[in-house]
Amino acid sequence: MSVPPVIVNFKVYSEAEGTRALTLGKICQKVSRESGVDIAICPPMISLGVIAHALRIPVYSQNVDPLRPGSGTGYVTPSMLHSTEVRGTLINHSEHRQPAESVQKCVEMCRELKLSTCVCVENVDEAGRYAAFAPNMIAIEPPELIGGNVSVTTADPGVISGSVDAVHAVDENIAVLCGAGVKTGEDVRTALDLGAKGVLVASGVVKASKPEEALRDLIKYI
Repeated sequence: MSVPPVIVNFKVYSEAEGTRALTLGKICQKVSRESGVDIAICPPMISLGVIAHALRIPVYSQNVDPLRPGSGTGYVTPSMLHSTEVRGTLINHSEHRQPAESVQKCVEMCRELKLSTCVCVENVDEAGRYAAFAPNMIAIEPPELIGGNVSVTTADPGVISGSVDAVHAVDENIAVLCGAGVKTGEDVRTALDLGAKGVLVASGVVKASKPEEALRDLIKYI
């Protein structure tokens, strides 16, 4: 599975409510097509299937639960995602943490269905441990920097290079992404220089007054 160098997480921001989610998705698709840079998006769960059907860029879920089809209410199963045009999912985001055994089960179930997985971790130790689950991607996001104005590339560049080393010591095929405060092309360039294959971003694009301009700036060094 190819690894998109940019994943835009819409979260549950008001800027992505209702039809605004599809509008933002179309902006991401336009920038991706015109630049040649692969961009994946994670729309709000309520509009996930509709947006995946409407767009041709990779659409990921913001979360998945380790359940098979059957009894259960309010969950999102790998099988549900597979039944749509959704191509993958985030797992264990800092704002939606899961126990390690659930993370492993989610990765395994998604792998069976050929869904791409991006496991989010908070530190170097988690990066190394969760690499053993063999997801397609691991995204390092120190939680104290998420949604802030200081990028992890500035505040703690060692956590990026350290995570790359820890993950590749287990499996060199796992791509490492970085997030938390990433908002500019310079942030992305630094992340790539530190060994990351891409970035997981949210507010820097979704909450920007001009999302298309923000996204174009973000990818200018890719």
